[in-house]
Amino acid sequence: MNPNKEAILDHPIHELLGKRWSPYAFADRHVSDADLRSLFEAARWAPSSYNEQPWRYIVATKSNPAEFERLLSCLVEPNQVWAKAAPVLALGCTCLQFARNQKPNAAAIHDLGLASASLSLQATVLGLFVHQMIGILPDRARELYGIPEDTQPVTGLAIGYADTPDKLPEGYRERDLAPRSRKPLAEFVFGGQWGAASNLVG
Repeated sequence: MNPNKEAILDHPIHELLGKRWSPYAFADRHVSDADLRSLFEAARWAPSSYNEQPWRYIVATKSNPAEFERLLSCLVEPNQVWAKAAPVLALGCTCLQFARNQKPNAAAIHDLGLASASLSLQATVLGLFVHQMIGILPDRARELYGIPEDTQPVTGLAIGYADTPDKLPEGYRERDLAPRSRKPLAEFVFGGQWGAASNLVG
């Protein structure tokens, strides 16, 4: 693993959380169908409001070049530049209405995020990496895949094995080489009033 990507922790967490990161450089290496099934099984068991499980994934691998190019075309061009190297691409979508009563599901995007987080952690277990991206073309995805109106294409996912960033275009290479950083807890864990750090972390 790139030593720049080891999380520098202020408090102990599970090692998988510290190892997970989102590379731009992906190796030209096949991901087995069995491993992919494990990723989506992890997403399957994510929590969701009322157990609605609103997430849906469209997936394409380089074993089917036409389908891979089709899905790649649903990403914005700057993401296509690096994501085309990944052996697997997916689109994360979510149903915006509850199936049981057709009322709006305010947790739909949140729950897709939970499913994709579970998928990403399972990938880390298997030595794989997932780079999620908001830069997609939702209207093109709807047109190409017949996505219904009550379902929102939200994210793209590049899945595979991390590679050295040597072949990345300038700009992306620097991002892969840069150390990871995060805001301190006091900037987002509040107590008493908005913006005031909780005594737990302040």
